[in-house]
Amino acid sequence: MKLVRLLANLGYGSRKQVAAMFREGLVTDAAGEVLYADDKVEHADVRFEGEPLDPPQGMLLMLNKPVGYTCSRKDVGRLVYDLLPPRFALRNPVLSTVGRLDRDTSGLLLFTDDGQLLHRIISPKAAVAKVYEATLAEELRGDEAATFAAGTLMLEGETEPLEPAPLEVLGPRHVRVTLTEGRYHQVRRMFAAVGNHVVTLERTALGGLTLDGLPSGEWRLLTADDTARIFG
Repeated sequence: MKLVRLLANLGYGSRKQVAAMFREGLVTDAAGEVLYADDKVEHADVRFEGEPLDPPQGMLLMLNKPVGYTCSRKDVGRLVYDLLPPRFALRNPVLSTVGRLDRDTSGLLLFTDDGQLLHRIISPKAAVAKVYEATLAEELRGDEAATFAAGTLMLEGETEPLEPAPLEVLGPRHVRVTLTEGRYHQVRRMFAAVGNHVVTLERTALGGLTLDGLPSGEWRLLTADDTARIFG
């Protein structure tokens, strides 16, 4: 792939803008030598303003989503894409969220430009475990864990019962729930079905991948080992 097209696909600018960046000497090799648009250089050896290029197609990153941000490109208000470098929104193929967290839910959110990987993670066949911690408006009655584990709980407006969902009690109003499916507002609706209300909700893990101390509002690129942990 030509270097101009490569940088444009990574979101560094339009092809015209990237061509101008070459003329300005902003694109170099790892040794600092200025590159020209028709040079043949490996992706890993290219530098833009002295920094390595973003990963090629197949990038996967994790964001610790704060409350108040929407998983959308077009909604009004604060969007999760606002927390990433602006050039990420210009990548081709596009960078998409892997599933969604609603505006009032915080925690682990993935992005990728690899459509096959995205569908592999969210596919019901993969049954990737999603772990949430919730605080509740009312104290637990004591029968919620058995109800969630039975595989018979029916949500309002649906005709198929939920898959069993382990519930760990962390306190009178503090719980950890593990889901293997992703129905709309599922955790909130599960507690509504047993007469309670979710006050705060955070996704803390996806498969074997955790936030691992990532601060709220921050993101990091994931490695191949991180990706393997999702399915491990």
